[in-house]
Amino acid sequence: MDDGILDEAYHRLHRTGPEFEGWLSNHGPMAAEALVRHGQGARVHRWLDGYLRRLDDLPRGLRPIDDWRAALGDPKRAGDWLDHFDRELRNRPWREVLGEWWPRLLPGIAAGATHGVIRVGHAVRVLHTDGETPERRAELGQALGYWAARWQPVPGAGPLTGHADVAAALAGVPRIADRSGGIRERLGRLTGEPGWSTAVTALRPPADPDRAARTLTEVVHRAALDYLRFGHGEPVMLVHAVTAPTAVLRTLPALDPALRAPSVAAAWAATAAVTSVYAAPAPTAATPVDGPTDPAEVFARAARHGDEHVVKLADAALEAYAATGDQRVLAAPAHAGRLI
Repeated sequence: MDDGILDEAYHRLHRTGPEFEGWLSNHGPMAAEALVRHGQGARVHRWLDGYLRRLDDLPRGLRPIDDWRAALGDPKRAGDWLDHFDRELRNRPWREVLGEWWPRLLPGIAAGATHGVIRVGHAVRVLHTDGETPERRAELGQALGYWAARWQPVPGAGPLTGHADVAAALAGVPRIADRSGGIRERLGRLTGEPGWSTAVTALRPPADPDRAARTLTEVVHRAALDYLRFGHGEPVMLVHAVTAPTAVLRTLPALDPALRAPSVAAAWAATAAVTSVYAAPAPTAATPVDGPTDPAEVFARAARHGDEHVVKLADAALEAYAATGDQRVLAAPAHAGRLI
C-alpha cells in the first residue's frame, strides 16, 4: 500500500459528509482504500477530483450524544455522532472503541443500505493490516458515526437456528413481490413475505468461533456467484450482498472471539435481506461472458471502469478468490461493469 496517498485521500474526504443528494452514501473512503490496496493509487486523486464535486459538506453537530440508545438511527444527529466518535478515537485505542461499539451497532447492520458496516470494514482493514495514523483513526470514527446515525435492523434477524449450508440457505431466500421504492421501503416488506422468517435464520451457525471466518468466506463466495445469475435485477444494489459480509469478515480479526457468532448471524441477515429485495426473481438466461482470470487485471479493469460499486465488488471478489481458489468469482466485477 502507498500509505501516503491513502492518508491524503482521507484528509480530503473528511471535510465531506457521509451522505449526499438526500441519503446516497459517500463511497469515497471505501473506493480510495480499495484502489490503493490493489496497486491503483495513482488513480485516486484524479478519481476524487470528480467524485468530491458530488459530495455535501460535513454536517455540524447539535449537542453531545448523552443517551446513545435514543440517538441510534437518528440521521438528524449525524453531526453529533461524527463528533462523538472523533473524540472517542482521539482519546482511546481504536480496538477498544471498536470492541465497545461493534455489538451495539451490529443489530442495525442494514444502516445506510449496509454502507455503515462496509465503511467500518474498510477502515478496520487498514488499521489492523497497515498500522495507525491520525487519518486512519479519524476514518474509523466517521465510519462508526455514519453507522450509528443510520442504524437500522433487518426485520426478523437474530441468532442462527437453521441447519442449511450457505448454498442452500441462499437458494431458499424469497424475493419480495413489491419491488418499488428504496431499500428502507423494501426492507419493511420483508416481515410479510412468505418464507422470510425462516430464511433469515436458516443458515447453520458456525460450530465454534474459529469457524466463523470460514462461514463468512462461504457467504461472500456464494453471494458473488449469485451476482452472476441474479445481478441483472438491480446491478448496483445487489453488490452489497457481497460487500456487507466481506466487511464483517475483515473486522473479525480485531474482535473478541465472543462476538464472532453474532457477527456471522448479522452478516447473513444483511446478505439475505439484500438478496430478497434486490436479486432478480429468475436467473439470467445467458451465462455472463467470462472476464480476465488474473486477479491484478481483474482489479485494473474495475479501476479503469471507475464506478465505485464495480471497484468495491472487485476488491471483495479478489478476497473470495484468494480464500477459495474459485475463478468463477473473478467474473463478477466484469459482469457488474457491463451492467452498471
